[in-house]
Amino acid sequence: MPGTPAVRRKAPDMPRSRSDKPARAVAPWVRTRLRTAPRAAAFLALLTLVTAYLAAALPRAVDAYETEGLRHDIRTAAPRDSVLELTAEPPGLELPPATREAGLAPAVLRKQRDEARALLPDPLRTDARQSVHGVRTVKRVEGTDPWLPRPDGIDPQFVLSAPSDLPAHSTLTKGRAAAGTAGRPEAVVTAQTAEKLRLKPGSVVHVPGRVRAEPIAVTVTGIVEPRGPEGAYWAVEPLLRTPALAALVSQEVKYYWQAALLLSPTSAPATLSTTGEPEVFFRYMPTTGHLTGRDAEQLSAALSSASGGPDLVKLREVVGPTGALNTGLDGIVDSYRSMRDAITPVVAVAVFGIGAVAAVVLAMTGGLFVARRDGELSLIRSRGASLTGIGLRLLGETTAVVLPAAAAALALAVLTVRGPGDGETAPDAVAGAAASSGIPLLPSVLAAALVALLAALVLPLRAVVLHRRPRLHGGRDDLLTARPSRRRTVLELTLIVLAVGAVASLRLRGTDDAGDHLVSAAPVLVGLIAATLLVRIYPLPLRWAARPARRLRGAVGPLALARAGRSSSAGTLPLLALVLALTTAAFGGSVLAGVADARDRAALLSTGADARIDGSVEWTPLPAGLAEAVRGTPGVRDVTPLQIEYGVSLPSHQGTSAQPMSSPLVGVEPDSYTRLAARTGFGPFPAALLASTGKGGKEAAADTERVLPAVASPSVAARLGSAPQEVVTAAGVFRVKVVAVRPTTPALSGADFLLVNAADLTHRASTAMLVTGPTDGAALRATVKAKSDALLVSLRTEERATYVDSPLQSGAERMYLGAIGAGAGFAVVAVLLSLMQNAPERTTLLARLRTMGLTRKQGRRLLGLEALPQAVLAALGGTLVGWATVPLLAPGIDLFRLALATAPGLAPLDSAPLRADPWSLLVPAVAVVLITGAAAAGQAWWAGRRGSIKELRAGDAR
Repeated sequence: MPGTPAVRRKAPDMPRSRSDKPARAVAPWVRTRLRTAPRAAAFLALLTLVTAYLAAALPRAVDAYETEGLRHDIRTAAPRDSVLELTAEPPGLELPPATREAGLAPAVLRKQRDEARALLPDPLRTDARQSVHGVRTVKRVEGTDPWLPRPDGIDPQFVLSAPSDLPAHSTLTKGRAAAGTAGRPEAVVTAQTAEKLRLKPGSVVHVPGRVRAEPIAVTVTGIVEPRGPEGAYWAVEPLLRTPALAALVSQEVKYYWQAALLLSPTSAPATLSTTGEPEVFFRYMPTTGHLTGRDAEQLSAALSSASGGPDLVKLREVVGPTGALNTGLDGIVDSYRSMRDAITPVVAVAVFGIGAVAAVVLAMTGGLFVARRDGELSLIRSRGASLTGIGLRLLGETTAVVLPAAAAALALAVLTVRGPGDGETAPDAVAGAAASSGIPLLPSVLAAALVALLAALVLPLRAVVLHRRPRLHGGRDDLLTARPSRRRTVLELTLIVLAVGAVASLRLRGTDDAGDHLVSAAPVLVGLIAATLLVRIYPLPLRWAARPARRLRGAVGPLALARAGRSSSAGTLPLLALVLALTTAAFGGSVLAGVADARDRAALLSTGADARIDGSVEWTPLPAGLAEAVRGTPGVRDVTPLQIEYGVSLPSHQGTSAQPMSSPLVGVEPDSYTRLAARTGFGPFPAALLASTGKGGKEAAADTERVLPAVASPSVAARLGSAPQEVVTAAGVFRVKVVAVRPTTPALSGADFLLVNAADLTHRASTAMLVTGPTDGAALRATVKAKSDALLVSLRTEERATYVDSPLQSGAERMYLGAIGAGAGFAVVAVLLSLMQNAPERTTLLARLRTMGLTRKQGRRLLGLEALPQAVLAALGGTLVGWATVPLLAPGIDLFRLALATAPGLAPLDSAPLRADPWSLLVPAVAVVLITGAAAAGQAWWAGRRGSIKELRAGDAR
């Protein structure tokens, strides 16, 4: 029938042989093993998850703070430094006047602005809302009207500027908006300009004409108030908003006003008839929402091309052959690149350290699993299993655990470590700029994959190496009796050569080459060699301690030493992990301590004390009674008045043939000054060196032969020589003799100075005051303000905060803090793995000894003393290596750019050397010993709670 399945004829039953019986279903190996040891699988997955997360998050975190650093530097720079200003000459004189005026029409300039903006090379992007264009006079023109203010009889000078979109950036407060034409120009002024220059709606300002004899009349039609005066529209050229009183220096100083007349765009062609040398300008404010740290090099190249390369040729096709692009953005980007290149190698040292510790801990995990399954693998190998088969089966086990954990770690890193601007709308979104930081995924993928590969291969490789030959019972592998092979000796010698080469390279070349990974790995290599040497010498102290321990009455001490000596020679990995972790913590702590110390010293040298009081203008005398009022301020412990005179010409012991040299002269009170110098550590000396001659005051004005003892800087002392030299100052005319030389002084942050006793000066007037102790700046400022409004109060804490203004610095410090924390965590894991590896054997031993009369208290002491020798050795080794690594690498590492947010030469300090920090050396070492002892005690307590029957039952293979 259709649709009916065909019926097969049943074959006759045939006799089956014994080999034809169906095989029984066998559970897959991987599933069976994971079900058998779920805790081990969970531990491996957790360790892989944490390690892969740290590895995947590292490049994202570095990229994030580098991106934020670049954006921060551009965003916080002064608008006049970051603006892109494209200028060009107006149409030439060879053209008819009508054609020249038409070339400055608002529509023409607007079209040129948009075309030029589109030609800016990537990654340069600008904010259309902050773009401004127009016409201005490069040379200021004089206002000839007699009613204009003239402080010293000099005509005021005006800038004629016709910026675009003035109504959108200002508020009209009086009069009307400017309109006008080339023949009858009109302008508006800001309220401050109107007040200082006596302008009002209807005023007519006459400026000289270029061709015609009659001046150009500019009518002021209104007064405006700027909107957002700190924005780029007004801040790039502050004179547009605020008039300035300029000085003309000839035989005497004379002052005159400078201001701006804001012409309407339709009046811009009128500038062609003035003597002001007009030019066309287009200003573009760069945006940062799309930039990443990787764009720094491309941004520098784009700025170079736009300023003097192929892209400038394209811009000139739009604005004319005289077009030029001026900007300070290239300096900002170069400063960022300099700081990044200085910080990156220092951060790389911490990255290599924590990476090495993590790799060792993963290797220890594989060793733990191999030790726990040694009997199983030996049995399988003895029954004919191949190394390939064993390796593939173990690889399948680890892969099934490691790959999901690494994938989860990668996803977690992508979700938690995000760049600046991710998920937000940037201010330039209107212009189509992306707000995402664009952190690349590939470095994180490769880092997580590397961790997964290491975690997956360590167990199969160790098992294959250990079971190359079938064996049922392994021989003793005691640390005291083990003899390293030739291969191991060659490997250790190779590592020693690499470490010596890396350290020598770092000392000679420094960390200038950010791509020199061998140099960055120098501390890791030094720690590796130290751990290897410690393993070599580890048996010696055990042998020395075992002999006198035999004479002890108790059995716990000798037994613990014997047990420590019989530990496996594979204990190199725990020791290596602890030494590397302690070295990384010591080096990282020293870096952070060096950074903090450099900032403290720079801030202290800049202010001289906890607070500094001086005038906003040099040689501003302090009001009478200020010192007593400041002493009564809460928190003030000491006050040091100073009389500072800058620019004092210094004579030379070589005569008139020497080059001119000047230096500040500082008059001090010896007692209070020397106390301050001793507290700060900047050039202390005994107060008796500046003992008063008793010839000060106005009565000593005629005595020019008196000799004042002085303390000088090295260059000033070399200038004056050892004989008395006459100096002429506003404080008096006298002779000085250098009695001491000091490199620094709290009074000044400069390199040159000359200190004398203020009581010996002819004209005495304190101009500065150094205050020790105050932490409340508000109270001190209130006290000073009550005396005078013309004084400035600088606090050391506020000055210190100015040295940390870049995300590059804070990001690098977070990296070091994270490296120290991660290293501590991996050190704890290493301690636990070391104890877990021999836990079954220790538990069995403890059970057997319990049957022989060992008490629980003695058992805990036994396990604790057995674990302490290795922990103490690791602590001592890590401390010594950390202490030795810092001076070894210090000549090649300068923390200046990491500590101070400025270039060398612009800060009070010249360098920030790396110094060993005692707390970073001792605290981690003591913590390792305490954690090891606590873990061993906890293991003994747990073993004591379990019964001894299971551990001692007959036939147990353990």
